[in-house]
Order: sequence, then structure tokens, then C-alpha cells
Amino acid sequence: MDTLHDSYRNVLESFLNYMLIERNFSANTRTSYRNDLQRYLLYMQQSSKPLEEITPETIRQFISELNATGLEASSMARNISAIRSLHKFLVTERTLNINPAETLHQPKQARYLPTVLSVDETMRLLDAPLLQTPQNKYFLRDKTMLELLYATGVRVSELINIQQQNLYLEAGFVRIFGKGSKERLVPVGSSAIEWITRYQQELRIGLCTQNSGDYLFLNARGVHLSRMTLFSLVKQYAVLAGIEKRISPHTFRHSFATHLLEGGADLRAVQEMLGHSSITTTQIYTHIDRSFVKEVHKTFHPRG
Repeated sequence: MDTLHDSYRNVLESFLNYMLIERNFSANTRTSYRNDLQRYLLYMQQSSKPLEEITPETIRQFISELNATGLEASSMARNISAIRSLHKFLVTERTLNINPAETLHQPKQARYLPTVLSVDETMRLLDAPLLQTPQNKYFLRDKTMLELLYATGVRVSELINIQQQNLYLEAGFVRIFGKGSKERLVPVGSSAIEWITRYQQELRIGLCTQNSGDYLFLNARGVHLSRMTLFSLVKQYAVLAGIEKRISPHTFRHSFATHLLEGGADLRAVQEMLGHSSITTTQIYTHIDRSFVKEVHKTFHPRG
């Protein structure tokens, strides 16, 4: 496998350190940028292009070849964002005098409507861990995780990193640290609170080891759960609940927002609960809501 020469590798590591220390980017974003920029710099290395000889045209050639691989628009957009950020950093650090990526434009991303569960499907999925008692001794943890995903609409990384000190159950809130370590308080309903309390008292206390820290959700070894484990569990319970849609833990987030809006919730309030920096991101759920309303009209109106 080809590897980056020292000059390119040092530039990449400096940029990633800058992302961590100065910009406070999440670990997931840094990993994605590392992969994208390694591919970009390797292309320039193989084209015998030192950094100072990279031009807008050579970048466009790279983007064209990358596009030919069939990457989704969202992945293309992230690659372009990474390249623009890298070159801006190099100019700021005076490694380069000119930014060849300055005129690089983001591709238009196709809007899509994410998969959303109906209320009935959601209830079936939430209860799926109870179908495995007593053979699954972790049913209590799994039930609590699903309840909390739906109660709060948090992202996968936010859920697995919740610590007990950030639970304010008497007040009905949980403190969430989102993208860029932005903090928000999200309401938690009574059902999720009951399951959290039961899980803490009946199971977590037995899973806890000296390596557990204060993480709420622990695996069999007493360390906090991984993203992949959560993905696997949600798919497993979806099968058990007889749900045929392709879903992931993020489906709870989509369903949380859609069900709130269908119930008449204020868009700004939903934006705050989801931790979206822009209300434009939240507005996709109004499209889902309108699709739901249209389907209801089509199904039940005499002239539908």
C-alpha cells in the first residue's frame, strides 16, 4: 500500500492537530478528514506535485476522478470541504502563499427524506428487548438505550458518551455534548427516566469495573459501549420487532423529530433539542411531516 512521504504526512498531521486544538472538531470528523486528505495528498504525490505546485486545475482533476468512483454527493461535499480547509490552513500558516482551492465550489447535494418509523413501529421496536427476557441478561440496558434514543433524539456518539453526572432525572433533563463539544439540555420523558433508574440499580452496578468511568451504558467488560455495538443491537431488535425498513440508531432521531412536528411542536424548539446550529437542517423534517399529511389525505379523503 502506498504511503505519504514525510513532507505530506507532516502537513496532514499539523492540520489534524489544528482541527483538534484550535477548532475542537470531533474525533469522527477528524477521522473522516484524515481519510479524505490522505487520498488527496497521495494523488498529488503520485502526480509529482509538491504542495506549492498544486493548482486549481490539478484539484479539479482530482475531484473529477473522485467523482468517477461513484461517491455520494455528501461524501464529495466532505472531501471538497476538507481540501478547502487544508489549503486555507496552509496559507494561514504561511506554508503556501496562494490558496489554489479558494474558488472550489461545493456540489449541490440532493435532498433526501430519511427513513422514519411510524408511532406503532416505534413502540414495537422499543419493546423488542422485553421479548428476550430472561435469556438476554442485557435486555434492561438495551431497553433503556432505545427508550433514551427515542426520548431525546440524540446522535449515536452522544448516547454512548452520556455520563451519569450529566443526568438530571428529577428535573427531567439530560446534558448532551454534541458536535464541536456544544452543550445542550434535552428533556427526558417519564418512561425513559423509569428505565434509566431501573437499569442503574439492577444492572449497571453489576457491570461496573475500575475501568468503567462514569459512562452510563457499559458492555459485558464494563467499558462504555461502541458505536458498532449499538448499530448491531438496533438492527437485531428491528428484526425481532418485525420491522422491514432499513434502520439504524439514527432512525430514532429522525422519528423523534418527525413525531414531535406531527404533534404540533414548534420548529425552533425541535432545532434546539436536536442541537442543529441552523434551522435549515431541521426543516427537512417539515418535508417529512408534509409527506405524512399528504399520505393521510390520499388515504382517507373521499376524493383522495
